Formats: sequence, structure tokens, C-alpha cells
Amino acid sequence: MSALRIALVAGEASGDILGSGLMRAIKARHPDVQFIGVGGPLMEAQGMQSSFPMERLSVMGLVEVLGRLKELLARRKLLIQSLIDARPDVFIGIDAPDFTLNIELKLRQAGIKTVHYVSPSVWAWRQKRVFKIREGCDLMLTLLPFEARFYEEKGVPVRFVGHPLADTIPLHADRADARAQLGLGDGSVVALMPGSRAGEVGRLGALFFDTAERLLALRPGIRFVLPCASPQRRAQIEQLLQGRDLPLTLLDGQSHLALAACDAVLIASGTATLEALLYKRPMVVAYRLAPLTYWILKRMVKSPYVSLPNLLARRLLVPELLQDAATAQALAQTLLPLLDNGAEQTAGFDEIHRTLRRDASNQAAEAVLNLIGASPSQ
Repeated sequence: MSALRIALVAGEASGDILGSGLMRAIKARHPDVQFIGVGGPLMEAQGMQSSFPMERLSVMGLVEVLGRLKELLARRKLLIQSLIDARPDVFIGIDAPDFTLNIELKLRQAGIKTVHYVSPSVWAWRQKRVFKIREGCDLMLTLLPFEARFYEEKGVPVRFVGHPLADTIPLHADRADARAQLGLGDGSVVALMPGSRAGEVGRLGALFFDTAERLLALRPGIRFVLPCASPQRRAQIEQLLQGRDLPLTLLDGQSHLALAACDAVLIASGTATLEALLYKRPMVVAYRLAPLTYWILKRMVKSPYVSLPNLLARRLLVPELLQDAATAQALAQTLLPLLDNGAEQTAGFDEIHRTLRRDASNQAAEAVLNLIGASPSQ
């Protein structure tokens, strides 16, 4: 059997992490595999020859995308043609659905097997996209079990592989050790996590600091820790903090250390809520969108919950305060009791962690190799 040639395209840092783990697991079974496509530094370190820098795909927000649409479409067209010419054994699109689903469709039409790794939120909104996925995708790999159930119902071949975060985050995090590393003593510590994007921090930052001031008044001696996602977010947060006197430690990255160290979390809806769950920390989820966006989404979203812990538990496990309900008073009143008896909320977290802990990279590698009939024994 000739050496495998596998094409992958990742569009942002989270995809680069997933892609590199998958590549490592495939290489362990097929050491002479060749990787082509587009990836970041971690995928390049695993032997990917990237057609162009992954950063050219990392565009957030509608306006930014419009500004770069011509370039993105041109790059995609060239990429599709070069991949059809290269005839890989399989193509794997990693997340970035607006970019990769179209590539999968074209390659599958050209007779190349296709896999999509990380489900878009089709179960929540824009459900019609599932038909495009069914047409363009030989196999969907999902990180979460409720996503797999959705695809099974829609007749899309699917495998739930588990979540890599559940593999890397320990079942029991050492709070005392994390506090020692951050120089936080005893007493209550609340992690503030207002999101990683400028818009999120803009809408939630001041609200979270107002909430922190209320908590401090109710519980003197409380400390706060806030992991900044990037230097840009740190500058934005420092500006929002001007004129406030909060016992707050800003961190560069280190969100996992902040979660390990804290007693409870005030958090924006997003992947970070899953990380807080895996660290078994009680949380209050808040989110605010531009009013028009919220109005539109409220009519489109089919799911009763927005946060991953509730979607995974299939019940209201953690409080969600959205839009006008997210006031400093309401957030402080909801969070305060969790500092003393958060165990009630976190009781179900361990079971979810174990459900998601399935050695995702190896599961994904086996699913891909089975699809193309290249199991390691051959």
C-alpha cells in the first residue's frame, strides 16, 4: 500500500490544536503519511506543508469578513483545485464551517472522501445547513454527544469522538497549587471571564466589574482574577478598569490556572463554560448581544439553552442571565451563594467530564482511517 496522503484545513488556533492532535495520532499508525492543506504552527510542527499561512483564514466578525471576502474566495478556489489535482486519500475540514464545508462538497463531488471535524451549531440554528453537510461530508466527527444524536436523526454518518479538553484537563484540579502559583492567599476568589473577542469584552467588561464591586461590598476580602485572551484584550480591559479600585489580578492567558484557583466563575457563554465545568467550578453564565442580533437569534435558535453545561446536561444546570436580565445586581445575587455551597451545582459536572473523556485524537484518527480502509494493521 502506498503512503497515505491526507489533506487538512484549519482556520484558527483551536483548529490548529485539534488538527495537530489528529495528525500525531495518524502518524503513530502510519509513520510515512504525507499531510497537505492549510494549518497553523502546531500542524506544521507535525509535518504539514501549509499552502498559505493559516492567519489568512482567521477572520472574525461579519464586517471583517466582507473586507476580505474577495481574497478568501480566491484562496478557496485555488485550494480546491490544488487538492483535486493532488487526489488525497481523504480531506478533513476542521471547524471553520463557512470556509471548509464548501471545500468538502466540491472535493466529494470530485470523488475524494471527506470528513468534517467539529460540528457547526446546526442543532441550535440554521438547521438547513445539515443538508449541505449530508451532501458534502462522508463522516462528521463531533466533540459532544448531543451533536451526534442530531446527525443520526438527520441521516448523516457521524462519530462522537469526545472533547480534547476533557482529555487534557485533570479530573481533580489542585486549587491550593494554582493559588500558590498566582500568589492568591486564602479567602474567596472569583474568576471573571468576559470573553476573548473585543465585542464580548465591550459588552460584558464593565458589567462584570460592576458585579465585582457589588460582590466586594457584600463579601469584603473577596479577590478576583481575570485571564486576558490576548495583549489587545488586556489593553481593552485595563481601559475599562480605569477609575475602579478592585482587588483584581490580570493574567496573560492562563485561563486554566485561573479556573483551577477560583471558587466560582462569572463567565461569558462560549467554550470557556465547558472549561469551567471540567474544572468543576460553579458558574453564572452571562451574555449580551447587539439588540438587533439578539432579536434575530431569539427567533432562529431552536435550543432552550445557550451554555454548553446546560446543553450537555439537557437541563438547567447553571444559571444563564441573558441580555436585559444580565444586570450587576442579578449577577451578584446569583453568584454569591455559589461561593458557600457551589457543590449543588457542580454535582453533575464529573459525570459529564467522564462522558467527554474518550481520547479524542485517537478516536478521530481511527474513524478517519476506517473510512478510507487504512486501518493500522495493513
